[in-house]
Amino acid sequence: MIRIIYFLSLCFISISAISQTIVIKGGEIHTGLNQESFIGDILIEGDTILEVSTKPLKADVVVDASNKIVTPGVIAPDTQIGILEIGAISETRDGDSNMYSMGFSVFDAINPNSTLIPWNRSNGVTSAITLPDFNWDPLSGMASYFLLDGSLRVNGVPDVALTGEIGAVSSGSRAESLILLKDLLEFASTLDEEDISSSKKISEVMEDFEVADLMELQPRDVIALYNLLNNKLPLVIKTNRASDILKLIDIKKLYGLNLILMSAQEAELVKGEIAENNIPVIVNPFDNIPDSFDELASNIRIAASLEEAGIKVMFSESRTHNYHLIRQGAGNAVANGMSYTGAIMALTSNVAKSFNIADRGILKKGMKADIVIWEDDPLEPATFPTKVFIDGNDMDLTTRSSRLTERYTDKRDLPNTYK
Repeated sequence: MIRIIYFLSLCFISISAISQTIVIKGGEIHTGLNQESFIGDILIEGDTILEVSTKPLKADVVVDASNKIVTPGVIAPDTQIGILEIGAISETRDGDSNMYSMGFSVFDAINPNSTLIPWNRSNGVTSAITLPDFNWDPLSGMASYFLLDGSLRVNGVPDVALTGEIGAVSSGSRAESLILLKDLLEFASTLDEEDISSSKKISEVMEDFEVADLMELQPRDVIALYNLLNNKLPLVIKTNRASDILKLIDIKKLYGLNLILMSAQEAELVKGEIAENNIPVIVNPFDNIPDSFDELASNIRIAASLEEAGIKVMFSESRTHNYHLIRQGAGNAVANGMSYTGAIMALTSNVAKSFNIADRGILKKGMKADIVIWEDDPLEPATFPTKVFIDGNDMDLTTRSSRLTERYTDKRDLPNTYK
């Protein structure tokens, strides 16, 4: 009898732990939607937001967010987090392939123990889209999405977008890149489900496509092309010159592409066409000085100008190691005319919507509980999170940097090795 009671007690404890609720209480909530912030509570159960309300909510655990700002977790749309440690050391780079082109997926290379993960997570980045290297190919590989929760079994979605680049090249012509892109898309438009049903079928189809042999395409590459057109996979093209953007818009309309522009330093010159075709744009708010003749129209108001035109804006940062600095970039965008709400959306919900990431980037009932509580304004670089939740789990914000700080500022009498 005692054993039965003990067993039932354990079951009750386990069930209680699983069903434990958390309320984030009294914070200034920015939902990631196009609405004003408000003071309220957020109720979490498991990995899901149960309720967001201006009325007081109750839960098993209370997290006081009074005088603090609460936002969705930052989603990074353009990183190499998890596949790059030190750019100068080839053994720590997993962003390119010698065999595959557009069919190359980085998902299996993502390192959940990367030193970049805790550092960016401690600064409010809760998930990221990791892209393969850009090699000046019009189509260069598949990007993947994953949570920065440190789980050894990577928690994410592989192959959420196809990537590529159009623009100035050190050899050859951008015209060649555009022609090749159109040839690949024309080939993809002839494919049906039967054509990609087996490697044998794919090989037969490629025999009639001369470019396939010249590019040494593999079956995975052909499947990626099929998914691009038939499953409306987002196509992220890095480009800058206004005339190149217009050509890409023409190609988008011809083949029904789900196009996302990246970098796009001259996008302001053609913002009407971009808005008319509902094309999201990823910009770096720091990048306002021309680095090439493709970027002569660069200016510091690009984010504000695109927002005013009704374009969905997202932010990037040039260094994966400090990707969290997109918060500072967002602050720069606000200082130069972008709305504060628009900047928060650019860091969160706009990314989720553009890359078809379900249940993330917005604080509302039914969404995943990726939430950051900030000590002050998150668009100020001196502001840091006090709490970060990913899938409802309170994350450890310790980093190698914080451990080193603790170690070498400890005034206790320690061995010389620690001094």
